[in-house]
Amino acid sequence: MASDGASSDPRSSLSGAIAAAATGDSLDVALQGILRAGVSALGAALGAILLQDPDRPGLTLAAAVGVGDAARFEAELQDPAHPFALAVATRTATFDRMAATPAGSSFVGAYLPLTITSAGVDVTLGSLGMSWPAPRDLGAEERETLVSLASLAAIAADRARLASSTAERSEWFERMAHTDPLTGLANERTVGRILELELARAGRQGSEVSLALFDVDDFRSANETEGHEVGDDILRRVAAVLAESVRLVDTVGRIGGDEFVLVAPGSAGTMVARRVQDGITALPAVAGRTVSVSAGTARFPLDGTDSASLIAAATDALTRAKSGGAGSVAESETTAGA
Repeated sequence: MASDGASSDPRSSLSGAIAAAATGDSLDVALQGILRAGVSALGAALGAILLQDPDRPGLTLAAAVGVGDAARFEAELQDPAHPFALAVATRTATFDRMAATPAGSSFVGAYLPLTITSAGVDVTLGSLGMSWPAPRDLGAEERETLVSLASLAAIAADRARLASSTAERSEWFERMAHTDPLTGLANERTVGRILELELARAGRQGSEVSLALFDVDDFRSANETEGHEVGDDILRRVAAVLAESVRLVDTVGRIGGDEFVLVAPGSAGTMVARRVQDGITALPAVAGRTVSVSAGTARFPLDGTDSASLIAAATDALTRAKSGGAGSVAESETTAGA
């Protein structure tokens, strides 16, 4: 039986609710549109849609009509005995539920779970509820409308959840395509692309670019003697020092087993390399081993006018640094003689 102000057939509200779900710019807008269409057609005094928060227990208010103090209302919903919470816990719809307010007035409420089926398993995402001043008996058409509204709200919530999951997965794949999974630094492909861009920019502006290559001293021995877990720990610690020692305009990456690289606009490559070494020298021993790196530096355009020649110059400098003992830094021969 419809109350004053409600449509003669409340099911007519579904077209508006469907439109809200289809055109809402966000989940909150879609759910608010669904709820408003239902409350208007059914003549409810209060309506709300609650969703389970995946990051914390309890229910979160996603849409509301006629709710005065939203914060207080949301706090009350955390009571497991609250009808909104019971609808989620029991996955059961209840109609014509009588309750009384602290002021002594009574109302009738209907509470329905928002349930979808995924891979043959029912999943409850939240609940929908409406209330009317008593006396009130919900007719078959009104109950049917409420069930349909709950299903539509569940579909909207599930669609938003899937969209969020897809976006997170896409972001993860994008990040994995550009970063080294062990250290979180840029990978070899990303460093190569950034180096090409920096060289092109420096060529246009007549400026310099520094390139530094780092190699962890005695890394093979650490891996073979102490195991790969210790080796991985060393690499992560070196990577952390690299990331903390450079400027925002610099790029650091891992380009091989124990090889790291720095691309730094300007001529300060050797200075930054020494700062990195100071940070690594301060690291505590790993499995009784002192951690150190050797470094070789080169500069564009003095040591090379393209990435291949610049890398070759830095590699040659690194070889000379390693021959000078652990923890050494060497500049390219051209730079050193300049």
